[in-house]
Amino acid sequence: MEKKYFYDTMRASKNAVVTFYNMIFNTTIKKVVNLAIVGFLCGAAVTTITITTLNKVSKKTAMGGFESPSNPDFAQAESEDIVIENEILNDELPPLTYKTYRVKQGDMIGIIAEENDVSQDTLITVNHITATRSLQIGTYLKIPSIPGILYTVRKDGETFSSIAEAYDISAEKCSYVNNMDINASLKAGSTLFLPDALMDDITRKEINGDLFHKPLKARYWLTSSYGWRNSPFNTGKRTFHGGTDMACSAGTPIYAALDGRVSFTGYNDTYGNYVIITHHSGYKTLYAHMNSISCKKGQYVYTNTIIGKVGSTGMSTGPHLHFAVYKNGKGMNPMGLIN
Repeated sequence: MEKKYFYDTMRASKNAVVTFYNMIFNTTIKKVVNLAIVGFLCGAAVTTITITTLNKVSKKTAMGGFESPSNPDFAQAESEDIVIENEILNDELPPLTYKTYRVKQGDMIGIIAEENDVSQDTLITVNHITATRSLQIGTYLKIPSIPGILYTVRKDGETFSSIAEAYDISAEKCSYVNNMDINASLKAGSTLFLPDALMDDITRKEINGDLFHKPLKARYWLTSSYGWRNSPFNTGKRTFHGGTDMACSAGTPIYAALDGRVSFTGYNDTYGNYVIITHHSGYKTLYAHMNSISCKKGQYVYTNTIIGKVGSTGMSTGPHLHFAVYKNGKGMNPMGLIN
């Protein structure tokens, strides 16, 4: 009896559990799960349809960007451009600084300039060099960090813009390097550094000794230089010789040393037959002791024009050419100007 009662009790408990499970899980939870699955599938379908539709629309009417009822104002953009330009200047131009270099044997201005990434004009103007051929060993040169030239303001009221226009350079760079306002009114005598500027060709050739051609194309002997000498006519007397004597055979052709216009031809007791030619930039050249003259006053002559022939007229001890150079009426050493 007891064993039967035990099995009946276990069977009744099992039936109760099955009934409870079917009542809960086959009704409420099953419905919830089914509804969740259905909801997920519907949502996925709607999302797919929406994305497909939007893609079709965007391909046909693709647009974008900021909208404004009127034209945009670019004032702020212009201001930003100025800032950007200043930043570019900062990147392009290092601060203007100087270092020193001591000239050694064999040095030439062109080589020193090339090795330091500046121009010959830079070294000439910064160091106030008047003749590159006379550069002395042991001389100390100042070398700036950027190429350009030193410029002395000629008159009150000059501006960076007017100077930049004359030298075909950037006014912004000039004001930046000199740490001055671009609209500043400059004073006469002020010294500025002009980045990227070059000297005029005439001045450069004069300083480098390349301005004039040799007036004699034949071989000659330099018998007397420019400067003080013992007079060949008064023994023991010191006199100043204002030109260069080039001795060669009588009749040797003489050429104009630089293009110009003949301003005088004639004769006197000192120079004998002589010619004066006027050139640009205040230059004049004198050719004396000529055997004959082959040009006329007012004639324009070139470096390949024969203006006369070597002789020994006037105060002369033998056939030679006395050649002299003047700038604005002041004598100069011809040998420092002949290429």
